[in-house]
Amino acid sequence: MAPKGKVGTKGKKQIYEENVATLKFYTRVILGANAIYAAVNLLIFYSSSTFWTWLLLMFALAVYVGSYRSMSAMAKPVFAEDGSLVDGGIDLNMEQGMAEHLKDVILLTAIVQVLSIISSYFWYLWLLVRALAESDLLSRCGL
Repeated sequence: MAPKGKVGTKGKKQIYEENVATLKFYTRVILGANAIYAAVNLLIFYSSSTFWTWLLLMFALAVYVGSYRSMSAMAKPVFAEDGSLVDGGIDLNMEQGMAEHLKDVILLTAIVQVLSIISSYFWYLWLLVRALAESDLLSRCGL
């Protein structure tokens, strides 16, 4: 049975703390995926690394930087002169927000990057971003 009454809202401090935790988690995901990719492709199999290995690493880094910077700009808190929290930023954990899509892009890129250690063909899975974006757009339009 669904609870009755008004749905609870989050306070500024709670949003701020959750945003800090969310950004910390995605920093670890990004660093972990890059560490695994670099250790295997650029250290262990350095002799078989090609131009595409480096290019796809640069692509992944560009996606990570763009997505993470967008998320951190959305979650930027505002403090008063006395140090008190005025605004906690946009809630990165709310459903159906832009941050949700950015988090999905970071996770998909990390998964594809780690799977590409097995085969470079896994990079084609990154094309799912377009399919996910189109399906989301169609569902928002009611089609």
